[in-house]
Order: sequence, then C-alpha cells, then structure tokens
Amino acid sequence: MRPGVFRVDTATGDPRRGRVRWDAGKSLWINGCLVLFVVLAPFHTTPGAVATGLLLTYLTLLLGHSVGMHRKLIHRTYDCPRWLEYTLVYLGVLVGMGGPTGLIRIHDVRDWAQREADCHDYFSHRATFLRDAWWQLNCRFEFDAPPKLRIETVVADDPVYRFLDRTWMLQQLPLGVLLYAIGGLPWVVWGVFGRVFLSVAGHWTITYLTHNPGPGRWLIPDAGVQASNLPGFGLLTLGECWHNNHHAFPESARIGIAPGEFDPGWLVIRALEAVGWASNVGLPRRSEQQTDLVDTFDASAPLAAILSTLPGRQR
Repeated sequence: MRPGVFRVDTATGDPRRGRVRWDAGKSLWINGCLVLFVVLAPFHTTPGAVATGLLLTYLTLLLGHSVGMHRKLIHRTYDCPRWLEYTLVYLGVLVGMGGPTGLIRIHDVRDWAQREADCHDYFSHRATFLRDAWWQLNCRFEFDAPPKLRIETVVADDPVYRFLDRTWMLQQLPLGVLLYAIGGLPWVVWGVFGRVFLSVAGHWTITYLTHNPGPGRWLIPDAGVQASNLPGFGLLTLGECWHNNHHAFPESARIGIAPGEFDPGWLVIRALEAVGWASNVGLPRRSEQQTDLVDTFDASAPLAAILSTLPGRQR
C-alpha cells in the first residue's frame, strides 16, 4: 500500500465523538501476563531465561512487528515471497498485540483519526501518561459515528491470516511448549509472560512519546496530530522512534532517513533485498511530490508560524 491509499473512508466517521470502554479480553490478556510474570519470576529466574526472554522480545518486535506487521502488511512498503510474509507476520503475532487484520484495523483507524483536523484524546495521546496507559492497554473506543474500514481481500480473505486472527493468543502455546522443553518453567516465564507484557507495554510507550510534542522536521498542515522523533533510541525501538519521518513518508520502508537516524528495521529489509527476498522497496517520495508537507528546515517557513496554524494540537 502506497501513499494516498488508505483503508479508511475519510468521508465517513467522526474521530472526535465517542467513549472509552473497558475491554475485558484485552485487559485480562495483558494484565494476566503481567501478574503471572510478577508472581512466578522471583522463584523461576535463571540467566539463560532472562537472556532468552530479552532476545525473543527484540527479535519478534524487529522481524515480526516492525518489518513484518508494520512496514510490510500494514504499509506495503516492499514486496516479498508469500512464505516470507507469512513467517514475518507470524512472528508479529507472537508479539502478543493481536492478529493481522486486527492490527491493521487498530493502526489505520488511529492513523485516520490523527490526520483529521481534530480527534478524541484516545487517538491523539493528549491525555496524561497514566490515563493513556489505562486506555490503550485496557480499553477500546466506541464511536458515535464509526468510520468505514476496507481491508483488501488479499489480506482479509487469506486463510492463514483468518486463522491467525482467530487464534492469535493461542499462538503463545507452541512457543511456550518449546521453551519449556529447552529451559523449563523459567524460560516460559521470561520467554512468554514477561516478553508479551514488555512488548505490548513498550510499544505503547513509544507510541505515546512519539505522538506528543518533540523534535521533527516534517509537518502535515491539515493534521491535528503531529508526530515527533526520539533521538538516540533507534536501536532500542528498531527504528520506529523516527515517527515524524514515518508520518511524513508512510510509503517508505526506511524510517530513519537522515544521517545518524539508526534504523535496524531498514537494515533487515536491505539484507532481504540483497539476497533477492525483497523487491519494490519504497523510499521517501521526491521533493516535488511533497506538496502535502512542510519542511521546517525551509527558512521561508518559520516553525513557530507554521505551528500556530495547525488545528487541534496546541495546549
């Protein structure tokens, strides 16, 4: 999927009006993992279990969520063989945030709301850190006027993705059995319970920080929410911390664009391209095609003057 092509019908839906409701399944899932980890970890921890949990956290987020779910399945920034797409998306399912079409729905509705002139605090992340944590990790948003979402049939009707949508929580079981066979209960505690909570909570934390005011070169004049970058966190966030760049260039497989913007996800895609497993790799569109953006490095467009014209984001 390339720039200007969105799954949400922008003519329908109101991103401002609705209510935040507790989501029992979502809340019990993430908090269940947290409680099991807190209760079991003091009695079932080994150096190997900790190392395995942290390594699996990083690899599933890097290969599964960033490269597979986000840059491939959601934004279609590169092409790859079907077997590789399935593998990467499956690793993304193991992260523990949802199934393939479920994550597309969450991402695209939030992206649509943020690109409107104004939206509810649930989507803009304008609420306090703790309130937003409660909302995002435990609740869902019920629209008064919901938007229409169209997920392309190649994804929505795919039997593999339909199966993963139905069973995404259960996909922790095969991994848990494997970890138990190798390292016993400590590997399950750190490789499943601790990893899932750290992954989901960590993803939300980066989302919250990158959708609140911070550094960033690019502005989208019609959008009520302007994304920011988190300098220095490229390695830890897999390159997803350069979120101001990503809002400006959703078509690009490369998110860390400027010198010094380290982007591990981009390095993986470059490696896949080098061995012939990735093609049609998207990059930021050329300057003459950036008519929807304002470059704050342009001396003729002072940042303060631009910010004063943007709707819905000033505090």
